[in-house]
Amino acid sequence: MTVLVLTCEEDVTADLVVAELHQQGVPLVRLDPGDLPGDVALSAEYVRGEFRGYLSTGGRVASVEGLRSVWVRRPGEPAAHADEPSAWLTDESGHALYGMLDSTAARWMNHPSAAAKARRKPWQMRIAHRSGFPVPATLVTTYPSIARQFAEQYRQVVVKSVSGKSPGDPPMALPTTLVPPDADFSGVAAAPTLLQRYIPKRADIRLTSVGETHFAARKVAEADQVDGRFGDTDHTWEPVEVPVPIARAVETYKKHADIAYGAFDFAEDAEGTWWFLECNQGGQFGFIELETGQPIARAVAAWLGAEPV
Repeated sequence: MTVLVLTCEEDVTADLVVAELHQQGVPLVRLDPGDLPGDVALSAEYVRGEFRGYLSTGGRVASVEGLRSVWVRRPGEPAAHADEPSAWLTDESGHALYGMLDSTAARWMNHPSAAAKARRKPWQMRIAHRSGFPVPATLVTTYPSIARQFAEQYRQVVVKSVSGKSPGDPPMALPTTLVPPDADFSGVAAAPTLLQRYIPKRADIRLTSVGETHFAARKVAEADQVDGRFGDTDHTWEPVEVPVPIARAVETYKKHADIAYGAFDFAEDAEGTWWFLECNQGGQFGFIELETGQPIARAVAAWLGAEPV
């Protein structure tokens, strides 16, 4: 049976997993939905209760019924590379591709519908609480007065993007920014704003969860570092043991979210508490593996290549 990898052409993280799948002798097909229609073609037939489906790319053909798993890594938007792209063609191509794949019994890492829900930070905060993580007090609001009260109560707060996206072009990550309690919060009325109690941290933690396997890495933070994604430091990522309560919370969270893979970010405070910040259902792990030597790609490949139960 075949593993289907949905990702863009240039994806070093996917390259690591593909190499592991090849080494394990697992058949695979890698394609970008952005190349449908065009370099990617499909056909699905539903006749008299029977289903047959096929995908082809680069001269290779895969039977959809013969898929053991689907890895939604970093796929392009369907029809993005078409000769005459349009919103209509994107919708048609997306419905055709993912509807056909939904007709199989293949396992997903992660299913697009589950991933879309898991991506929403307000939902993440609720599930993180229910799963047992320590979670900083968080507010999402368009009321300036409520934002001001929140800042006065917690004194040190940070502002984050609710969606994780930037309004700029080209797109870039927006840093988490520390704001004073006497700041002007009138702009909150212009767009939903996420405020969170600031956690002074001694380290950043990235926990990569693959199926039932968890890999945690720790990087010492600078004293004035608010957002671990920005600013060079002299510290590198190092492997660290996962506390049992955190492992249990991760497993509960993933069960609620119905995801097989998640990249969890934590802030470690002076007492050693891991505070939940977010879970990226499609987060990168290549940089962690390269610095720590943790066999994350091998774990992903093993999950994708496992024989169906």
